[in-house]
Amino acid sequence: EKKLKEQSKLLWQIRDDLEKSVSKPAFKNLLVLNNQTVPAGDSKLLDAVSDCMAFGALEKCPECKEGQLVYSGHGYNCTGSVTEWTKCMYITKIPKRKAFKVPKEYHDVDYLKKYKYTKRERLFPANAPSSSASLDTVDSGGSNKPLEGMKFVIVGKTSKSKGNITKEIMELGGHIASKIGADTAACISTKEEVAKKSKGIKDAEKANIQVVDEGFLDAVKKGGAVLLIQSHNMVSWGADPSSRITLSGTKSVGKSMAKSLKDEQLFTKSVPSTMKMKVKGGAAVDPDSGMEDTAHIVQKNGEIFNVVLGLVDVVRGTNSFYKLQALEKDSGSGWWLFRAWGRVGTTIGGNKVERYGSVDTLLEGFKQLYAEKTGNEWHNRKNFKKYPNKFYPLDIDYGQEDDEAIKKLDKKSSSSKLPKAVQDLVCLIFDVESMKKAMMEFEIDLKKMPLGKLSKKQITSAYGVLTELTKLLEKGGTETQFLDCTNRFYTLVPHDFGLKKPPLLKSADVIKAKTEMLDNLLEIEVAYSMLKGGDEGEDPIDAHYKKLKTEMEPLDKSSEEFQRLCDYVKNTHASTHQQYDLVVEEVFKIEREDEADRYAPFKDLHNRQLLWHGSRTTNFAGILSQGLRIAPPEAPVTGYMFGKGIYFADMVSKSANYCRTSKMDPTGLMLLCEVALGNMYERPHSDYIEKLPKGKHSCKGVGMTCPDPKGAYTTPDGLVIPMGKSTNSTSGHTSLLYNEFIVYDVAQVNMKYLLRMDFQHKW
Repeated sequence: EKKLKEQSKLLWQIRDDLEKSVSKPAFKNLLVLNNQTVPAGDSKLLDAVSDCMAFGALEKCPECKEGQLVYSGHGYNCTGSVTEWTKCMYITKIPKRKAFKVPKEYHDVDYLKKYKYTKRERLFPANAPSSSASLDTVDSGGSNKPLEGMKFVIVGKTSKSKGNITKEIMELGGHIASKIGADTAACISTKEEVAKKSKGIKDAEKANIQVVDEGFLDAVKKGGAVLLIQSHNMVSWGADPSSRITLSGTKSVGKSMAKSLKDEQLFTKSVPSTMKMKVKGGAAVDPDSGMEDTAHIVQKNGEIFNVVLGLVDVVRGTNSFYKLQALEKDSGSGWWLFRAWGRVGTTIGGNKVERYGSVDTLLEGFKQLYAEKTGNEWHNRKNFKKYPNKFYPLDIDYGQEDDEAIKKLDKKSSSSKLPKAVQDLVCLIFDVESMKKAMMEFEIDLKKMPLGKLSKKQITSAYGVLTELTKLLEKGGTETQFLDCTNRFYTLVPHDFGLKKPPLLKSADVIKAKTEMLDNLLEIEVAYSMLKGGDEGEDPIDAHYKKLKTEMEPLDKSSEEFQRLCDYVKNTHASTHQQYDLVVEEVFKIEREDEADRYAPFKDLHNRQLLWHGSRTTNFAGILSQGLRIAPPEAPVTGYMFGKGIYFADMVSKSANYCRTSKMDPTGLMLLCEVALGNMYERPHSDYIEKLPKGKHSCKGVGMTCPDPKGAYTTPDGLVIPMGKSTNSTSGHTSLLYNEFIVYDVAQVNMKYLLRMDFQHKW
């Protein structure tokens, strides 16, 4: 305490002496001569010179090599950037210094002439934050603790003691309740308890609350509670946890959280989920300009003067957009520059329409603003270089929407001769509203990235960022590296977080969830690109059916074949998946173009089984037209329990959960595929496989429960349908509830049936 007072006295003495005898230009020159950055403002200028004279000139940041260190009250922060995407997070209390020099030309000032550098170390109060303090604010919810105000219930016997779990939850800001209620964020239990279907598990099922494993508590320390409750969920039920967290949070956290929730509603409730664009000449005029009916976007020498820019910075909580459009009057003469800016997903921001006297001065203004916002010249944008704190252009195509063509996908006005069930199926697969809902579930910003305008290149780049994050998790990357990847990811794939800070991508579960999101976006991109265009004069339903490249024939519901598949559904519905009943509405016998030829080499392989594969209805345009595919090389390895392959199940409800249906959207589609399994590499737990052992053709994740082999049916050509009633597996100890089958060659799959299911949700 005494030394701190002495230090303060010394600094104020130097400051007073400098202020009395040294000019402002001299302060600046002294800093420049000692290789220091000159700060803005007289007070900061004096502080910087006083600090250097008392303790020595600061050397450059050791992490980013170029940033200037600046005193910040609890240490010296770097003001530089580690990469063009991310601010440097380096902070230290003991920076490297060198002697502060006063050149002879300043010796005419008596105070400066007498100055002699003395080596000292700056002291800080004992309660000053540690060097990681500036990163403490980077979490998913903006609260100080990741489980702030959340309530949890421990169900059954856990591997850690209840006391230890309670202590962990309380340290993370949460509370333990004895009973499940409307404000319970989640239940914590084990796979064994789930399998037993104890009273606590049944209560969670009735309340539609997720049951997470104990690993959730380790993962959530880095933030992202809502996402992690969903990814650590061991059961097939669970409503959106954010509604329950809001309920408990507003009661226990108090006025500050309640106010932030109120603010969020104020700024987000009036935001439209999508924006209708009027297209003229291949580009859409932004409706916010008020000129969509009277003007069009300027095009010159093949260039469209229209751009959307994005800037995300997790540390600063930035999630901004900037739009620029050069507009020209449809008839007569008139030119305007439209610009809009703000925070993604909120009403915060504004726009401006500025009139110009000619097209040349308009384009000059457009190019000048583009350069100011991005640091790049418009003519050189194809060689774009990202600069710190500058915007990045989003690769979004605002071309023709083909809304009219989409509207015509209507059975009532169709002249198609296809069976009615097939027509219904085509309309379901190409349902645009379902695609929009799927994107909104993933928090995709539909105003900035409208449906069908997704760039495959941008999605591929986003996969690459997730792969980088996976490697950082494995090797133990620095906080700054995680921030850099997070900023890049959210810029490439714009998200809508309202007023919340963009959550840091720093756990395997979050990366897994984002990988699933990109998988779905790629499929939606395929479906929407197929919706565009079609042969003039051809019935739209017929045209889209052809694009699926799959022959589909509805099975007679009175046939033995139909009944056998219904029994397969009924017999293999797992006991832990009781939140819905499955009713088979239609079964289509399907034959994909050229798939039988591709499968031919495996037709004689032993151990061929008819297995389930489920996916969102929005993914089936891609699945049927291009086949089931293996994740792209750019995709991270996280999220694939047994490596990158095509996954199947012999329990219908294991696959049905991937259909992502709800009480509001109860229709799901499921495939039954002939899969050539051959010799299976059996694994009792997760095991990432890049190459199967010699002599193995597939992988089998062995589950505790499986269809009774005695009830299997074998077709005349040797295909096994594992349709026996569920029974306990005889394979010994395993950590998996149900079997999973994985093949790593797309040619080992031959689609046989497509089932349209009604998921009769009980709550």
